[in-house]
Amino acid sequence: MTLASSNPPAGPPAIRVLLIDDDRKLCRLIHDYLKPMGYAVECAHSGPEGLERAAAGQFEAVILDVMLPGMDGFEVLKQLRRVSDVPVLMLTSRGDEADRIVGLEIGADDYLPKTFSTRELLARLRAVTRRARGTAKGGEPGEEPELVVGRLRINTASRVARLDEAPLALTPVEFDLLACLARARGRVKTREQLLEEIRDRDYDVYDRSIDVHISTLRRKLGDDPKEPRFIRTVRTAGYMLINPEA
Repeated sequence: MTLASSNPPAGPPAIRVLLIDDDRKLCRLIHDYLKPMGYAVECAHSGPEGLERAAAGQFEAVILDVMLPGMDGFEVLKQLRRVSDVPVLMLTSRGDEADRIVGLEIGADDYLPKTFSTRELLARLRAVTRRARGTAKGGEPGEEPELVVGRLRINTASRVARLDEAPLALTPVEFDLLACLARARGRVKTREQLLEEIRDRDYDVYDRSIDVHISTLRRKLGDDPKEPRFIRTVRTAGYMLINPEA
């Protein structure tokens, strides 16, 4: 007779998160809050240390403070984006819109003022890690495995976008934004629709993050907003991926 093990089945592995912040008290608070939620949080307390550990590629998400000793969060993110597309959630102590825009332009996936509640932090973190884990998910049921719009090919299963067969270095948010526009090619998507479809969270009606992500996406596509070949701005309405067959 074989006795069944009394140990419960193992749950999913913890999601590894790197928190880069020199406020050790805040680090302990976030660590203790996220641990029972299924996250394994490790901390770095300076810019250079955080960059080295984040670039090693062992984490599924990075929470990055702007104000850091040795190297500020913007420089950390700029250098990290040269080697990694790991989702990055930026913390801004002042909640300054200029800080948020700069972070998004450099490649942050989302931002959070330091007046955040722990529940809001968890919601934002779940959203960015869910997008990154979409690589294995392969898109929604019934969704095209590959979206082809002219010179663009967007594979929703491998989450790789190519322009003229050259892969584009997109963050998870930028990939989802491009795929969303590609599914609606030739039709306008409002900012509110784009936010609802790619951010998985409540949004502020004055939230400019979509405009910033569109700007960085255009730059990576080599697109000119004045004479667009890919993404057209429809005044007072939103954005549209141009359908070359139209």
